Amino acid sequence: MLERVELEAFLTLAEELHFGRTADRLRLTTGRVSQTIRKVERRIGTPLFERTSRYVRLTPAGQRLYDDLLPPYRALEAGLRKAVNAARDIANVLRVGYVGPAVGQLTIRAAELYAQRHPGSRIQPRELQIADGFPRLRDGDVDVLIVTLPHQEPGMVNGPVLFSEHRMLAVPAQHPLAERDTVSLEDLAAVRLLQAPRTLPPYWLAERTPLLTPSGVPIEPGPAFDTLQEALSLIGAGQGAWVVGAQVTRYFARPDVVYVPFRDAPPLEWVPTWLAATPAAAVHAFNELARDAAALLRLATVRADFGGSATP
Repeated sequence: MLERVELEAFLTLAEELHFGRTADRLRLTTGRVSQTIRKVERRIGTPLFERTSRYVRLTPAGQRLYDDLLPPYRALEAGLRKAVNAARDIANVLRVGYVGPAVGQLTIRAAELYAQRHPGSRIQPRELQIADGFPRLRDGDVDVLIVTLPHQEPGMVNGPVLFSEHRMLAVPAQHPLAERDTVSLEDLAAVRLLQAPRTLPPYWLAERTPLLTPSGVPIEPGPAFDTLQEALSLIGAGQGAWVVGAQVTRYFARPDVVYVPFRDAPPLEWVPTWLAATPAAAVHAFNELARDAAALLRLATVRADFGGSATP
């Protein structure tokens, strides 16, 4: 019988195929993950992963074990979540996690509408940091998380796009790009691009912190950050630049940072996501009201607040 930490280490590594990302997801050290996997392999009696300096992949035995263990593990998760939901009376309280003041404003407005239309039930908004959204959702600290695309986490369901916003390049006020009316994705080669927390999914990092411009010019990596405020402080100190949504022009005006709109980048799209085991009725009711809230906020504010259009 595998212990829970052994089971989670094996299944997570099988999904990530990367020891560092697995350690980040499980909040363990890379050494602890490696030690745990070796222990599982000794118990099973055969290697479960092929490891080289370039890749990690499942062996045939590891793939069979993954296929056999995943369904009952998901069922166990669902059963535990149902028990937690019953204890917390989740039918009456839906905890919604968000990052940033614009999404917070949207969530709070949706909570007001929810209370009006569903007496006896309520939305509980919870502010999170960039790095801890997915772990908090997986751990059951929140029931719904509002995130930007791309998003393709296993075991999670996406709702409709709530609103979109133009992308902006946040640069130091003294940087030459700060004098521009607009910038291009090719201009990322002229800055040191700050690095988001490595706990975020690799596909998200590849999209938001690319190594190359569209034409293949290298982009110099800058310092890493954990929160948006930390990123803005680094930018203001001249240590790099970062791609942000247009909402920052309203909520994070700073004398040492200039926000320049992209003329060729797709908008940032915000969607709600939740674990597949979460009761659907309350989530779908929230999604509907969140879209209404986005439309109402756009009517009540100037276009630059969200830098895009609320989804009708």
